[in-house]
Amino acid sequence: MENSLFENARNAVNRMTKNRNKNGQEPSQQDMQAAKQAIQSAYSQCSQEEKQELQQLEQKLEAEHNSMR
Repeated sequence: MENSLFENARNAVNRMTKNRNKNGQEPSQQDMQAAKQAIQSAYSQCSQEEKQELQQLEQKLEAEHNSMR
């Protein structure tokens, strides 16, 4: 069974990027913050493999944030 915090983090980032691509709208600061918090929460209870994926999610989130500027 996968870690629910890890799944929440993955879903938050994916939801944010899909909504942007689908709607063409920038994610809100609140959405960005929620995704960041979900990632940070997941770090405490994940495997090494999941940590690597969380790092990729953080990079994806940062790229999304930079593209908003």
